[in-house]
Amino acid sequence: MESIAPAPNCALCPRLVAFREKNSRKFPDKFNAPVPSFGPLDAEILIVGLAPGLKGANFSGRPFTGDYAGDLLYATLLKFGLAKGTYAKHKDDGLSLVNCRITNAVKCVPPENKPTTDEEATCRPFLIDEIAAMPNLQAILSLGLISHKAVLKTFDLKQSAFKFAHGAEHALNDQIKLIDSYHCSRYNTQTRRLSTPMFEEIFEKITAKIVC
Repeated sequence: MESIAPAPNCALCPRLVAFREKNSRKFPDKFNAPVPSFGPLDAEILIVGLAPGLKGANFSGRPFTGDYAGDLLYATLLKFGLAKGTYAKHKDDGLSLVNCRITNAVKCVPPENKPTTDEEATCRPFLIDEIAAMPNLQAILSLGLISHKAVLKTFDLKQSAFKFAHGAEHALNDQIKLIDSYHCSRYNTQTRRLSTPMFEEIFEKITAKIVC
């Protein structure tokens, strides 16, 4: 198994490195590095997001921590017993995950929250190795289309055979299922594309399949 996380000074994507260095100068007290995954490797559930948010995970150093998407995600995880403690929007708040792990398809914050196709491909080996390092994995939750595509490519599956749709389920192999959800971003909730009940239904579906 290779590394499941890029080095703090990862230089694989020149555009992301330049953006990271710019942010380090602008926000010197923030994390400004590839954001490591959160949660145990022996978990049965893996949540895959797009990339760190500029003032969320890129600042805090923990996925979905410090932005609106994290408010909805962690509240839902706590409600369904997939997290314990208190979510206080920083990585030292004592929150821990239960039978669940969170990662991103792209580990560094991209300009305008839009990684390029090349950047997605460059970062994919980390996701491949991370999934390989999770022996008990049964369910992958993709938050959004880019995450969905990244997971399919990780399993060398064609997107045309696995259409993205909120609430869709796909068998990736004999052990692991892919469940899709709209991303829990502020934009999606403000436009009512995604509501809290819709998001919670996804976790009802997942936890019904897995004894947490």
